[in-house]
Formats: sequence, structure tokens, C-alpha cells
Amino acid sequence: MELGLRQDDDLEIRVREAGLRPTRQRIALAELLFAKGDRHLSAEELHEEALNAGVTVSLATVYNTLHQFTEVGLLRILALEGSRTYFDTNTSDHHHFFIEGENRVVDIEAAPVSVHNLPEPPEGMEIVNVDIIVRLRPKVMRKG
Repeated sequence: MELGLRQDDDLEIRVREAGLRPTRQRIALAELLFAKGDRHLSAEELHEEALNAGVTVSLATVYNTLHQFTEVGLLRILALEGSRTYFDTNTSDHHHFFIEGENRVVDIEAAPVSVHNLPEPPEGMEIVNVDIIVRLRPKVMRKG
């Protein structure tokens, strides 16, 4: 960050450069999202964080803001589990572990993951990227 530039000023510039109006609620949500490094959050988790931080915002506004941030490339969307969607602040191509029972998403560190024999895309389409999600759960310890 440049000398003398406050975190919220930096976020306001980032939001504005992405083509969005830097409203008070967008900046407050961006601060919660980006202040703690790379994160994976659902809209409900961010809404709860916002309320705990004293940010008055509806769940609908949180959803709208997350989707707007995704559309302009500030976030990456991860549809991992039926009805729950997670938003990733790390927009680079990378893969994830999903820890069942905890509903927690963890980045797979720069491991050499490869996918072979991808199908040919339909006429006029191209493969943009491939998301790999490895589901984890604790091992069941067997007696004997």
C-alpha cells in the first residue's frame, strides 16, 4: 500500500477501478472481505461478520454486492455444496479442499494437479478453466 493511503481509500480506488460506485456499504463489505488475506466466505457468513462489526446491511445487499464483485473480477465464485455458494478473494486459478461437516473451504497449495482426457467443448465454445474440489472428512478409526 502506498505511504499515506488508508485501507478504505485503497478499497475505494479498487472498487471504483472495477467499474462500481464505491458506496458506504460496498466499501464496508470490501473491507471485511479483503482485510484478512485470502478467504472463502458464504453470503451468510459475511452478513454475520458485517452485523458483528456494526455495519447495517441486509442479507440481500450482501448477496448483491458479492455477485457484483464477482462480475467485475474482484471475487471468484465457488459452488461447492448444493444450496451454498462460497466467494473466494483469491481470483487466481487454483483448486480447493472442501471439509465436509465443517463446511469449510481451504486452498490446495500450488500442488501439481492435472486433469487428463477433458471432453471437447461444444462447437463455438472453449474451456476457460477447470475447478477441482477435493472433499475431505475425518477418517473413521476402526478398532482391532
